Amino acid sequence: MKPIERWEPEDNSFWESEGNHVARRNLWISVPSLLCAFAVWLYWSIIIVQMQNLGFDFTKTQLYTLPAIAGLAGATLRIPNTFLIALSGGRNVIAVSTGLLLIPAFGAGLALRDMTTSYNVFAILACLSGFGGGNFASSMSNISFFYPKRVQGAALGINAGLGNLGVSVMQVLLPFVMTFGLFGALGGAPLTNPDSGKLVWLQNCGMVWVPMLLILTFLAATRMNNLPMHKIASTITAVGGILWLKFLGLLSAGIGLYLLLGMKFSMWIVLPITIMLTLTVMRYISPRLVRKNLEGQFGIFKDKHTWIMTWLYIMTFGSFIGYSAAFPKLIQDVFGFLPDGSINPNAPNPFAYAWLGPLVGSLIRPVGGWLSDKIGGARVTHWDTILMIGSALGVAYFVSVARTSPQPETYFLPFLFLFLLLFTTTGIGNGSTFRMIGIIFKPFQAGPVLGWTSAVAAYGAFIIPRIFGQQIQAGNPEHALIGFAIYYFTCLAVNWWYYARRNAEISC
Repeated sequence: MKPIERWEPEDNSFWESEGNHVARRNLWISVPSLLCAFAVWLYWSIIIVQMQNLGFDFTKTQLYTLPAIAGLAGATLRIPNTFLIALSGGRNVIAVSTGLLLIPAFGAGLALRDMTTSYNVFAILACLSGFGGGNFASSMSNISFFYPKRVQGAALGINAGLGNLGVSVMQVLLPFVMTFGLFGALGGAPLTNPDSGKLVWLQNCGMVWVPMLLILTFLAATRMNNLPMHKIASTITAVGGILWLKFLGLLSAGIGLYLLLGMKFSMWIVLPITIMLTLTVMRYISPRLVRKNLEGQFGIFKDKHTWIMTWLYIMTFGSFIGYSAAFPKLIQDVFGFLPDGSINPNAPNPFAYAWLGPLVGSLIRPVGGWLSDKIGGARVTHWDTILMIGSALGVAYFVSVARTSPQPETYFLPFLFLFLLLFTTTGIGNGSTFRMIGIIFKPFQAGPVLGWTSAVAAYGAFIIPRIFGQQIQAGNPEHALIGFAIYYFTCLAVNWWYYARRNAEISC
């Protein structure tokens, strides 16, 4: 691919004659790469349900912890990914990041063939699948450089919305591919469900992504572009920088997981320690050239609006990704058992419904960006947050009555409707808050801020499954949703004061 020597998307003549074509090509390779990244990151939400059905010797808390581990690692890896595009170029970063997903995908395929595989192996693989979660920050930062501000909301919405669709694609695809020997003898022998006697090729949950990842890695390496403003010294140097920063992120995530699982620290202590440790090792242990470039980008932390938008984006994307990780298991635990602890014979199948939530949240996200381009991101975020509060409280009510009912399935349809509404609001808010960032910050700041906010918000994939697991163990899962609604109210107030009210500090 011929190097790009000039890139001025705000120049209309350049955009129409050359820029639009290049930007579209990079966007349409970025989208399926990000889709697969989300799928590998979140596939534990489906795997753990089937692990319980097959009789893997792990507790419910241990099973909920696997997607939480992936969530913690993915969120932590977003922090170095935030700064990778400016350091190493979009083509280099997307190609390397997509290729790294082969490690957890193939590894999970091997581990899931054997029910005697230790929990520690699954915990390590869940941590490595965090590569997929980290890729979002670099992918969004990359696309933000390609498009002019007037259409940036829609472009980011397409990349994120269709990328997020990887969760639904995964939740539909995996229950299907685990029903037959997709790779024949190469895939290994199936496991047997002890209740139904059916054969289950659980290993396909990892293996199915391997061929797609190989193709997308090749396309990213050969058809995507680095942009001239990033001044990449050489491909070897760029790749070395990518791998080193990802290693530092993985190291920090590993330390955080040791504090959480080994030392039994509270997650509210582990999270800030992990974030600060990641920033510290990046700032002081990176190569000299990387440290020099990071010094300028770290300037975003001096701007209060970086922290305000981080708080708001946790509400939108953090909720979307956290609910996506917990939704299948939540359906199983709330509606799959009767008050006396026995199995509910009329329980809904989590696999039949879980994919709907991430689907509507993903598809609606570009609409949030488009609406924000038309009427303003702060206004969209304001009304969207009000709907989030109401739908979260509604879900909490139906979880409460279902939990104590001898026929919990009778409350499933209103529960599902309100949870889909909640997913819808997270998707619209994802688009509107990202659009706000593009207006609030200057172009050279917007990319790192987009990456940083998405990094911190991704801890929702760790926090929400963890909280649901704890509250289900305590017998009060509705308390988790009430707590989330209270947090959403604080976001409503913050957004109104700084951005949505008349004479606000910034109108966006």
